[in-house]
Amino acid sequence: MKTILLVPTGESVGLTSACLGLIYALECQGIKAGFLKPFSQETHSAADRTTALYRHLFNNETVEPISHAAVCRRLSQDENDELLEDAVRLHREIAKKHDLIIVEGLVPTSRDAFASELNADLAKALDAKVVIVSTADIRNPEATAEKIEAQVRNFGGASNDRTAGVLFMRTKGLPEDSAQVPVTIDPSLRLISDTAQFSAQLQKQNASIGSENFPVIGLVPFSNTLSVPRMSDLAAHISAHWINEGDAKQRRVLHSSLIASNIEHELHKFIAGELIISASDRIDVLLASSLASSNGIPLAGLVLTEHHQPNEHVLNFCQTAIKQGLPIIHTPLSTFETAQELANLSNEIPVDDTERAEQVTRFVSSHLNPEWITQLINGSYKPRLSPSAFRHELVQKSIAAKKRIVLPEGDEPRTIQAAAICQSRGIAQCILLAKPEAVVEVAKARGIELPYDLEIIDPDLIRDNYVAKMVELRKGKINELQAREQLQDTVVLGTMMLALDQVDGLVSGAVHTTANTVRPAFQLIKTAPEYSLVSSVFFMLLPDEVYVYGDCAINPDPTAVELAEIAIQSADSAKAFGIDPRIAMISYSTGTSGAGADVEKVAEATRIAQERRPDLLIDGPLQYDAASVESVGRSKAPDSKVAGRANVFIFPDLNTGNTTYKAVQRSADVVSVGPMLQGLNKPVNDLSRGALVDDIVFTIALTAIQSEQQSAK
Repeated sequence: MKTILLVPTGESVGLTSACLGLIYALECQGIKAGFLKPFSQETHSAADRTTALYRHLFNNETVEPISHAAVCRRLSQDENDELLEDAVRLHREIAKKHDLIIVEGLVPTSRDAFASELNADLAKALDAKVVIVSTADIRNPEATAEKIEAQVRNFGGASNDRTAGVLFMRTKGLPEDSAQVPVTIDPSLRLISDTAQFSAQLQKQNASIGSENFPVIGLVPFSNTLSVPRMSDLAAHISAHWINEGDAKQRRVLHSSLIASNIEHELHKFIAGELIISASDRIDVLLASSLASSNGIPLAGLVLTEHHQPNEHVLNFCQTAIKQGLPIIHTPLSTFETAQELANLSNEIPVDDTERAEQVTRFVSSHLNPEWITQLINGSYKPRLSPSAFRHELVQKSIAAKKRIVLPEGDEPRTIQAAAICQSRGIAQCILLAKPEAVVEVAKARGIELPYDLEIIDPDLIRDNYVAKMVELRKGKINELQAREQLQDTVVLGTMMLALDQVDGLVSGAVHTTANTVRPAFQLIKTAPEYSLVSSVFFMLLPDEVYVYGDCAINPDPTAVELAEIAIQSADSAKAFGIDPRIAMISYSTGTSGAGADVEKVAEATRIAQERRPDLLIDGPLQYDAASVESVGRSKAPDSKVAGRANVFIFPDLNTGNTTYKAVQRSADVVSVGPMLQGLNKPVNDLSRGALVDDIVFTIALTAIQSEQQSAK
C-alpha cells in the first residue's frame, strides 16, 4: 500500500487542485488512486468540498472526513492517539479497493494552529510519503524556499526519506506565454526549462530543495482563466440578495470595475466577463448594463451597493436584460467595502463548480513530471507499520476473532475498566473472576459502566469443578488437597479454564508478579509442540514504526539454540501482527569486529536461526545502532539486508533486553505493549504492575489474536 500525503505551506495554495490533479495524472497512467481527507476544516458546510469533487470527477467512492468539531474535541481532551486511530480506520476502508491513496492534509490557519503538528503525526500514522504544496514566485526564490523549509521541518527536513517532493501551484513570475497556456492535458506544455532554472535558484537557498531526493514535481502557472469565480459564488461573500439570479451559475467574473464617475467615461468597461459594481441609486449604470446585455455583451453581472433598494421602475425597464440572464445582486455594503470584500474572495473551487474543477484538474495534471509519477508507481517501497496503524489493526483483528479471555484479577479497578471497554467495543468476551458484588462496588466508585453481557464469575462457585482435572493434568506431582489449595489462586483457576478450552486466553499481572502469572501456564498449558521454550516480546510503539523486542521478560541467559528459537518465535509473532520481520541478533559487536564467548553465542544463534528458517531475513551479530540506523548499518555492515532497517531485535540475555526496553520506554516516552508470551500451547499474557487501562485493553486484544492464530495453525 502506497500513500501520498499532500501538505500545504499555508492558505490558498491550491491544495484541492493539487490533490485532484495528481489523481488525474495517475489515472492517465492507468492507476485508479483512492482519495482520503481524514480531517475536515469546514465548520458550516455539510459536505466536504474536496471529497465531493473527487466523487463527481472520478466517479469513485470515498469516506467522509472526521468533522472539525470532533477533531477539536479529541485534541482538547488529549486524545491524539485515538484521533489518529480514527484516521487509520478511514484509510484502511479505502485501502480495501486501492493500492495507492492520495491524502489531503490540513491547512495551517490562525484558527487551526494544530494543523502542522497533526499533519506530521498523520504522515507517521499512515506511513505516507509527503509532498509539500506551495505557491511560488519565480522572481523571489528566497521567500519560496523559506516557506518550504518551514513546513518540511515538521517531517525531518527535505533530506528525510519521508519527504517525496514539492509541488508549486499558482506560480507567478513566469514568462507571459507560459502563464497563459491553454487548459489542456498535453504533457508537452510542461514547463521543463522553467522548472530546472527555478530548482537551481532554490538550491542556492537550500541544497535539498529541488534535488533528486526532494524534487520539484510540478510548476503549475497561475491562470486567470481557471481562478475566476462564478457570479453565483459572490452573493454570500458580500451579504447580498438576488434581484435576478439569471445565469449566475454559468457566468464567470473575469475582472471587475467600480463605476464612480460619469457614465460616458465608463462605457469602455462594459465588456464580456466584467463585473460592474455601482451604488444602487446610479440609474445610468443600471440602464447601461441593460443596454450592453441587449446588445449581446455577456457581462458577468451587476452588483448594486448601499442600503437603499434599486428603483423598481428602472428594474422593470430592464426586463430585456433580465430575460437574457443578466445576474443582479444588491448588498447593504458600501461600494468601497464591496470591492474590498471581493478582492479577498477565496480562489478555492466551490463544491458545485464541477466545470471549473474538471478544467483545473487537467491543467494541474499537465504540469506534473511524468517521470516522477512513473517512479512513484514502480519505485521500491519499504512499508512501515506505524503505532496508530498497529493499534487499529490490533483492535480490528481482535474484534474479528471473537475470543473469550479470562481475567483472574477480576476485582482490580484497572482490569474492570479494561474489561468494560473490551466488552463494549467487541474486542473480546471478557470473564472477570471475582465476587460480583465486589466488581459492582468498584465500578460504582470509579464511575465505570458495566456492559450487560460482561461475565463475572464467583471463583468460590466453580473452584470444586477443577480439582480432579488439575490432579489429572499434574499426575504424580500434586494430590487433591494440594490442587484445592492451589486453586484458591484465581490465576491458577483461570489457567485451568484455559487448559480445558473453556476460555481462549488469559491476561494477568496487574497485581501479580510475572512468576505468579507464568508458573501455572508452564505447569498446565505447556509449550507448543514445535517449540522447546517459552519466551516473550514487547511491541515498542516508536513515533515512526513498531519494533519488536525479545526476550525481555522470561529467559535469563538463553543458549545459542534457545536464542535462535526466540528469534524464530519473535519473527512469527511479528508476522501475526502485520509486521514484515527483519530480525537483528543484537550484540556488543557487529560482524567480526569483536570476539568473545558472548559474541560467538549470538553468531551461532544467527547461523542456527538462518538454517532453520531460510525464509526469514535474519542477521547478526549486530550492534543496536548498526541494526536500527541506516547510515551506521551501511558503514558497519554494508552487505546486510537487515542492518539499518531492522524491526525485530533479539537481545542476547534478559539483562540486556529488559534494561534496553525500559530505557527506550522511559527515556523516549514510548508506549510498549506486552510482554506477550510466545511458545505456549495456548495464550497467557503478563501485565506490568504499573499497567495503564489502555495497556490492559491492548494486551487483551493481543491475547485474542494469538488465540486466533493458534486456532488457524
